[in-house]
Amino acid sequence: MNGPASAALVAADVLSEGSPEVPVTWAMALLTQHYGLAGRLSPLSGERDRNFLLETPAASYMLKVSHPAELPLVADFQTQALLHIAAADPALPVQRIVPTLAGQPSLIAQPPGGEARVVRLFTYLPGVPLPKAQRSQAQARELARTLARLDLALRDLRHPAGELELPWDIQRADRVRGLLDSVPDVARRALANRALDRFAANVQPRLAHLRAQPIHNDFNIYNVLVDPQDHARIAGVLDFGDMVHAPLIDDLAVAAAYQVDPAGDTMATLADFAATYHAVLPLQADEVDVLFDLVQARLVMVVAISGWRAARHPENAPYLLRNNAVSWDRLAACDAIPTEQARSVLRRACAVA
Repeated sequence: MNGPASAALVAADVLSEGSPEVPVTWAMALLTQHYGLAGRLSPLSGERDRNFLLETPAASYMLKVSHPAELPLVADFQTQALLHIAAADPALPVQRIVPTLAGQPSLIAQPPGGEARVVRLFTYLPGVPLPKAQRSQAQARELARTLARLDLALRDLRHPAGELELPWDIQRADRVRGLLDSVPDVARRALANRALDRFAANVQPRLAHLRAQPIHNDFNIYNVLVDPQDHARIAGVLDFGDMVHAPLIDDLAVAAAYQVDPAGDTMATLADFAATYHAVLPLQADEVDVLFDLVQARLVMVVAISGWRAARHPENAPYLLRNNAVSWDRLAACDAIPTEQARSVLRRACAVA
C-alpha cells in the first residue's frame, strides 16, 4: 500500500485506540462554568472520543470531549455541518449544538494531566439503535429519504477540512488493495480484487466529473436511531466524524452497501433504495452508472480496513470484525451480478436515460 494511504490509516487507527480518560468531576465543573448547567453526569461509550450523558430536570445533553489527536479543524467541520443542517432543514433528526454561555459552538479545554481538547455540548437524541430494530422496507425507504434530505442540507456547506484525506473515502478505495495481501482466503482475496478492478475501470475515470459536496460518509446502521414506538421512523442520525468533500453518489453507496441482504434479491433492494433517494434528490445518469461499483468498493474497504485493524489490535478483534463476515457475503452477492445488468436495473428504477 502506498505511503499516503498508510499515513491516513495509521492516523485513523490512533484515533480508534480510545481517548484518554477524562475525570467526571472535571467535566461537571466545565459544564457549570461554560454552560451554566448541572445535573447527573454519566459516561457514554464512544469509539474515539470521551462522551457523557448530562441529565437535568429540563433536558438531557451529550458532552463530547474529542480525542486529543483529532485536529480542531476536523472537529469544526462536524460542528459547522450540524449548524448548517439546523438552518437548512431544522426537521432533520440530528443533534443540535448547544452554545456556551459566551455563545460559542465549542471550546478548547485541558483535562488534568492531559492535552488540550475540543469540547462540545449537543442535544441528546433518544431512540433504538438500528441494529436492534425490526427491519422493513418502509424503514429502508425512510433511511433513503433521510439521507437525501441530509445531502440536500449539506450541499452548500464549504469547509477546508473537507479536503483532508480520510481512509474511508470511497473515491480512494484503490488504496486499500495492499491490505488484501493479509487476507488468508485466496477466493476472498480474488473476490475483493475483482471489485477493485471494476472500481478502477468503471469509476475512477469518471470521478472528476461527478457532483461533489460535503457528505456524511458513514450512514451505516450503527449511526442511526429509530423511534421506539415506530421502527420505520428515523429518530436520529449520528456520528459526523467521517465527513468529507466527495462525490455525492458516494454517500448513497455507503448507505446502500448496508442494505444488501446476501440471501435476498440484491438488485431489487438496491434499486428500491436508490429510487427512493432519487425521488427526493434526483440523481444524474453518470452517478447511477457508478453506484453499483461504489457499493462493492465500500464493502471491500470494510473487510480490508477492519481486517488490518484487527491484526494490529487482536484484543479488540471481535468488535472490529463485527461487520466482516456479512460484508464478505454482501460482496459475493454483488459479484455474481454483471455490472451492465446492475446499471440497467438502476437506470430503470431511477428513470434516467
